Order: sequence, then structure tokens, then C-alpha cells
Amino acid sequence: MAAKNFKYVILGGGVSAGYAAREFAKQGLKPGELAVISKEAVAPYERPALSKAYLLPESPARLPGFHVCVGSGGERLLPDWYKEKGIELILSTEIVKADLPGKTLVSGTGESFKYETLVIATGSTVIRLSDFGVKGADAKNIFYLREIDDADKLNEAIKAKKNGKAVIVGGGYIGLELGAALRINNLDVKMVYPEPWCMPRLFTSDIAAFYEGYYKNKGVQIIKGTVATGFTADSNGEVKEVHLKDGTVLEADIVVVGVGGRPLTTLFKGQVEEEKGGIKTDAFFKTSVPNVYAVGDVATFPLKLYNEIRRVEHVDHARKSAEQSVKAIKASEEGKTVEEYDYLPFFYSRSFDLSWQFYGDNVGETVLFGDSNPATPKAKFGSYWIKDGKVVGAFLEGGTPEENKAIAKVAKAQPPVASLDQLATEGLSFASKI
Repeated sequence: MAAKNFKYVILGGGVSAGYAAREFAKQGLKPGELAVISKEAVAPYERPALSKAYLLPESPARLPGFHVCVGSGGERLLPDWYKEKGIELILSTEIVKADLPGKTLVSGTGESFKYETLVIATGSTVIRLSDFGVKGADAKNIFYLREIDDADKLNEAIKAKKNGKAVIVGGGYIGLELGAALRINNLDVKMVYPEPWCMPRLFTSDIAAFYEGYYKNKGVQIIKGTVATGFTADSNGEVKEVHLKDGTVLEADIVVVGVGGRPLTTLFKGQVEEEKGGIKTDAFFKTSVPNVYAVGDVATFPLKLYNEIRRVEHVDHARKSAEQSVKAIKASEEGKTVEEYDYLPFFYSRSFDLSWQFYGDNVGETVLFGDSNPATPKAKFGSYWIKDGKVVGAFLEGGTPEENKAIAKVAKAQPPVASLDQLATEGLSFASKI
């Protein structure tokens, strides 16, 4: 089978791939120069929708509604857009071998794709309980959420198990967002996680107390400090019980597992420099291999603001790193340079009628401000992180667009703070002064 030749190949079909394709088109492409190779059957889409509006019982989000780049207020790139731009969209194609020195990718069906420049946008895969040998973890109706197929299967189960019992394993992003989605679908929801509070990588105990209280008020039962050690299935092979380490047995018609992800870098092992679990890049997302770039979840890059290298798993960075890499590729072809990537970490989530944003770094001492009573309708509260006498991070629940911009500005500017008590009293008004 003759190899297909392209000047540029984007490997991956998620958010980064779509935003990189748009940037290539913006910078100027000849027809046939660029291919996007994805193992998914659909054009790149805004993945965050899967754990939010996709699962709503009324007016759910559906494709083509959330193809990239609508998540950032941009144009929606339908499959026809790729055709119009002369971009080859190669879907339902899994690459099983990457030969970086030979600039060749090989698919599971034996097709070869040659490139001059490669953008690795493979993203992450979910960590599965079967990876840890958890008994019964292969029972039917135990779900993970990463791709649109996963969301479709979960949706079918929600309809089939109407008003049934759901157990969420994990207390991070996916656990909280899906816990809310399943409760909105009128399922009886229990959440199980080993940590002392939810979202421990970001939330302080004070912040978490609000969300746990809010979820409890919505009828979600939270079981902390233990893990799922096994599952039992009925005669149809469908999950019916979740066994916890503390001896508790929970009835379940549906189980959703959200215990983290890992970057998809296996194809490139031993061929490219790695660090902190990802592919090491410079501030232009160039790897140690000439003409190979890595973006989004897989990239370990210099975080200029904190003078350290990090890997960031979030949609905002997936978009921005993709755009930066393409700008750098095009600039280098013209003998020009672009500015170094100067990223302000940004995370957000929406569940029930809650919406929070976080900017910066969650290190140092913390100050809580506002009304964090979970019983308050439309509660608005936040937190600052202070290190070496400066504000380095800011969190806000229930903020307006202007207020969210203000906390972003604070996290970037890192203003000095004389008194933590005064900061707690000033609260949001401190941010609006910067």
C-alpha cells in the first residue's frame, strides 16, 4: 500500500487537533498539505460538553452543535470546513506505530502516512479500574467518559435504567460533573472517593465543603475515605453492586468511574525526550526531535510565569498550545520567531447551576471570602492563594464575566498583600482594584 504524503500531520482528533487545524488555515495552507488523523469517527469537537450539556435530559447538546471552535466563541468547524480548506480529515483511523526518524505513521490497517512536520495532539486516555485488577470491573454498565462513543453509551444506560441507582467512583472533575448530570436525570446518586474532600488537587477543605454541602442538598450522597474494591454482576453481566474497602456494599444500576487520565505518549517512547509524564517541549511546543511538536495534555512545557516546567490537562491549554505550535511552525518556515508561550493556568467547571473559575497557582496560604454557605441561593464566594507575600492564585464561584476577568488579572499580576485579614475582608473588591 503506497504511503500518503503530507507536509503537515496533526495526530489526534480532540480539542488541540481542531484548534491547530484552524490556525494552519488562518496562517495559509495549500490544498492537500495538511491531514488530521483521528481514531474517532467524527470531526474534532469540544470535549468538555460530554460531561455537561450532552447528558442533560432536556435540550441536550448534540453534534454538530459543539464541534470546535465554539467553546471559545469561534467558528464551528464542520466536516465541510476541512474540505473547503483542502485539509484531509482521516477519521476512524488508529495509528499503531510512529517512526519519528523515518517521519512515518502506520495505522492498524497497515496504511502509511508520511509527513514533513508532525503535531502530536493525542491527548489522554482514562485510567481504568481493571488496570489495578479490581474484581468485576469489566461488568456491563460500568462507564468511563473520554470520547463521544462513551457518552452515547452512558446516555443509553441512563434511559434504560430510569430512576435507577448510580454510583460515581472518584471525586474530581468527572466525578462532580457526572454526579450532577446523573442527579439531574433523576437517578439516585452516590459518590465514593478516598480523599478527605472532593477535588483535592485544587480545592481547599473550605471550598470543598461548599460543593459537598450543595450536592448533599441536591440529594447526592457522598462517601469519603474509601475506595471501590470490587463489583458484582447479575445473570446478564450487568453491574448490580459496588463493594467498598470499608465493607460497605452499594446497589448500582450504573457505575461511572472518574479516577484520572494518563497522556497518550506510548507511540513515541524511546524516540523523544520525556519529562513529568509527558513529552518535553520548549516554549514553542517543539520536542527534542526536529519538526515534531507536542501540544495539549501530552506536552510538558516551560511555564514562564512560575519559571518551571509543567504538564497541564485542561481545555484552555489544549486550545492555546495548539495555536502556539502552529504559529511557531509557520514562523520558523519564514525565518521569523514568535513570542514564547506565557500561560496563566486556568481551570473551570459547571455543574447544577454552579460555575467556578480558577486562575494561577494553588500554593501557599489561603484566604476565603464571600458567602460559602451551600444553602444560600446563588452563592458567591472565592479564595486567594498567597505565597511569599503575593497573591499567586484566585478562585471564584458564581462570578460575572467581569469578576472572573478581575481574578485572572490578579493571578497574573501577583500583587503584594500586607494583611491576610484585610484581604479576607476586601474579598472580590481587592481584585477589582488591580
